[in-house]
Amino acid sequence: MMEKPKKTQEEEQSPPQIAAPDGGWGWVVVGSLFFSSALVFGLIRSLGVFFVEFVQYFGPIAAAASNVFGTRPVVMLGGFLSGLGFILASQATSLLHLYLTMGLISGIGWALIFTPTVASVMQYFAVRRSLAMGLGFTGIGLSSFAFSPLFQYLVEAYAWRGALLVLGGLSFNMIACGAVIRPLGKPNVVLKTENSSKLNKCSSLLSRIYEGFELSLLSHRGFLTYSIALTFFNAGYFIPYVHLVAHSHHIGFTEYQAAAVISVTGVVDILGRVASGWFSDLGKIRMPHMLVVWTGLLGLSLMLIPAAVVYSGLIVVSLMYGFCAGAMTPLAFAVVPEIVGMERMLGALGLLQLIESVGGLLGAPLSGRSFYLKES
Repeated sequence: MMEKPKKTQEEEQSPPQIAAPDGGWGWVVVGSLFFSSALVFGLIRSLGVFFVEFVQYFGPIAAAASNVFGTRPVVMLGGFLSGLGFILASQATSLLHLYLTMGLISGIGWALIFTPTVASVMQYFAVRRSLAMGLGFTGIGLSSFAFSPLFQYLVEAYAWRGALLVLGGLSFNMIACGAVIRPLGKPNVVLKTENSSKLNKCSSLLSRIYEGFELSLLSHRGFLTYSIALTFFNAGYFIPYVHLVAHSHHIGFTEYQAAAVISVTGVVDILGRVASGWFSDLGKIRMPHMLVVWTGLLGLSLMLIPAAVVYSGLIVVSLMYGFCAGAMTPLAFAVVPEIVGMERMLGALGLLQLIESVGGLLGAPLSGRSFYLKES
């Protein structure tokens, strides 16, 4: 009898692809996305927009960690870091301490939460994916209303140090959001060889890093095209959130009127997320085509804002902007699996957030600079 040859290299056994249940425990995962996105982006919008860059910059690291260790432990670690950052910030004695604690530590924690949670919802839903994403993202709009007055009350009642301690405790709830995320399948099983050289081990480690970050997507034409398009889109997306109040003051409206413009924008943003997700899942129009429509309407509304010098006109344009901005958000994420496939979706989300953050970082400052150059 011939002996079976010994294995000379690592062999990976990948589990079969499990179909998305489109419901069941998936709705619990949607609830996890709702609460975690509400806490993450509610804190970001209320405490400082520069935290957005931490979430987007460290997105690929979160995706790679989830590929290696699984989503649940990564999200739970993110919840712990986000709470720890606020608690340490409450003892800060300088601005640098705040940057390192509330900025860096909590920012990394938020990054570990957002991308893996979004990916989990997309894994649980196929037919109703856009609706699930829209419902999950409504937490962002709702928290934007609730958190600003809540934080003001906390500062008045407990001073800023006490308020940060409360926010730290609130952030620890994101650990529970991670705990309810059940993996649909078992992680890949790696069979180690009896005879493997140090070179093979090093090669295997580099290969795991390469695959974890999904760096091969950087040569994927469809993914790169979409990432560049979304980067340009991001350059305009955040401009009204940054400059709309100042623009309202500039054309002569009161503080109350300017605040009302932002409020109505937020309300229709929530409606747009749900309506867009529901309509997309009907399958009447392909998702990429719907994304083009909402993006075009959003661009049109941005062009109309400078022309709206009458208050009623500004309200109408703001309603249009808010609805379209909300409508395209779930589709921008839900379309990623159609481009790269479900098996590479997690890494694609991380890389996409890193690339598109360039547009979000430059858009608002460049628009503000162009305005002041025009005025001068």
